[in-house]
This record gives sequence, structure tokens and C-alpha cells, in this order.
Amino acid sequence: MNERELTQLRLTAERCRRNVLRMVEASHHGHLGGAFSAMEIVTALYFYKMNVRPGEPKWEGRDRFLLSAGHKSMVQYAVLAEKGYFDKSVLDTYGGFKTKIPGHPDMYKLPGIEANTGALGHGLSIAAGMALGLRSQKNDAKVYALMGDGELAEGSNWEAAAAAAHYRLDNLTAFVDFNGLQISGRVQDVMNYTPIAEHFAAFGWAVRDIDGNDMKQVVETLDALPFEKGKPSLVVAHTVKAKGLSFGENIASFHYWEPDDAALKKGIDEVEARIEALEKELEEVQA
Repeated sequence: MNERELTQLRLTAERCRRNVLRMVEASHHGHLGGAFSAMEIVTALYFYKMNVRPGEPKWEGRDRFLLSAGHKSMVQYAVLAEKGYFDKSVLDTYGGFKTKIPGHPDMYKLPGIEANTGALGHGLSIAAGMALGLRSQKNDAKVYALMGDGELAEGSNWEAAAAAAHYRLDNLTAFVDFNGLQISGRVQDVMNYTPIAEHFAAFGWAVRDIDGNDMKQVVETLDALPFEKGKPSLVVAHTVKAKGLSFGENIASFHYWEPDDAALKKGIDEVEARIEALEKELEEVQA
């Protein structure tokens, strides 16, 4: 990937962060911390790696994305809107009655959602089942799942990890958004599952640790998939909670944010300033 393409991806990620803030602006609340920490990963998947057709969301050849940590739904809504799956005006209905973008993804309400998630710990099981099913149908589509570090305490994750390795699902890639914080505090204090990479490797996965907020590292990692033939791939993405909100980064209380008008404006101003800077940088790269 050249510098222009990388700058474009970074710009897209910031535009998607602005989409998240648009939803917060509409509802005055939301799980912003994880949505912002996972933004580079989800943006790179949809705008660089995944083979999808926004106008044909049920196309059989599409790659699948499962947001296991369903409370981070705003990250997926923001990216789907930016990709063109639905009109951005829908973002203004977040938190509203009968909205198509509820607090957890609903496959019956919104195009591009592969499964209802949010009961933590089930996304990897669904993704492994999809990967096995696609292989049995001789469909070359790939499956990607995003988990939160806090949800690793759910035992179903480890049953899925064992099954995916047993069935040699190298068409499956899982990401752990390892920002170190969950709603009740530090993940290592609540239920410590580090070292995450070593645990998945023991189950038979091929693993890598990366900086999940470094777009260049994310892209290089996606280019390397699958890490080993015959093994599912696991990416431990070290991220910062609420990345991109200077006054909220690495603070547990920003897991679920209910800002006043001044704090929201400050967040919007920060993101819009980065968008403007990246647009200018992109113009200079293209010149």
C-alpha cells in the first residue's frame, strides 16, 4: 500500500469516528470507548481487505464480519454508513424508538449485519460455524470476528477456539480489541486472561500482536493472512480505550459515555480538526 492509500484509510477512520459522534450527538450516550479503540481495525477490514458489495449485502461470495462485542455497535454502524450500506441520516436515529441501529447489532433491522450479537462470548462461535459452513460449500469467502478483551472471560470463546483449531479453519481471523479496560475497571483486575496470544497459540491458532491503532500495522497484518496454512489466525490488537478523544483516552468511565454539550463539542472539534488535516495531507500527496 502506498502513502496516499494509507492516508486515505486514516482519513476514512476519522470520518467514521465523526459518524460515531453523530450518533452520540443524537442520543447523548453510547459505548464510545470500544468503538473508538477498534476503529482502525474495522475501517481497514471494510475499506481495504474484505470483499463486500454494499448494494448487495446478502451476496453469497461476500466476506463476513462478526462483531462479537456487540455493545461496540457504533463502530460497525459508522463504517457501514461510510461504506454506503445505508444513508447516513439513519445515524441520527441512534437511541430512538424503532431505530434500525439499536445498542446491539440486529441482522433483521440493518443491511450488512451478519448476526445478532451482544450477549458476550458468542461471536467467535458463530464465526467459526460460518467459516466451517463456507468451506463445506466450497465458498472461498473469509470470516472475520472482533472480540473485546473483557469478554474473554466467557467460556464459550474457548470452546470456539478449540473447535476452530480442530477443524483447521484458516479462512477465519479473529481480532481481540485489547484496550485493557472494561465497564468495571481494568481487565487484568476483573479477570486476567493474559497472555492472550499464548493462550490462543496453545489451542492451535497462529497469532500476532500488533498496535491496533496504527493503520500501517493493521494493513500489513491483513496482508499476511492467513498467518499459517491450516490454522485460524488471531490478532491481539493493543489499542487505547476511546482512542482519538484526547480527554477520554485510557479512562474506564469512557466505556459508556454520556457527555454534556461542552464535552461533546470538544470531541467533535478534535475529530473534525484531524479530518481537515488529513484531507490537506491527502491533497499534498496527490499533487
